[in-house]
Amino acid sequence: MPKKIRELKAMLRKAGFRWRPGKGSHSIWEHPLAEKSVTLAGQDGQDAKRYMEAQVAEQIAIVESQQ
Repeated sequence: MPKKIRELKAMLRKAGFRWRPGKGSHSIWEHPLAEKSVTLAGQDGQDAKRYMEAQVAEQIAIVESQQ
């Protein structure tokens, strides 16, 4: 079962990412130690796409390895 968008946002927040608004339902998450920003598209209650889950996990792993 896929994670919800709100769960991915909570994971990013916990890892120290900062949110900035995007267009429409997009939100952009940035961290000074991350290689790239993470863009999430969708409302909080929607299921996240597989590529979003993978992107979030990858960037969090990068940040945690550099701390």
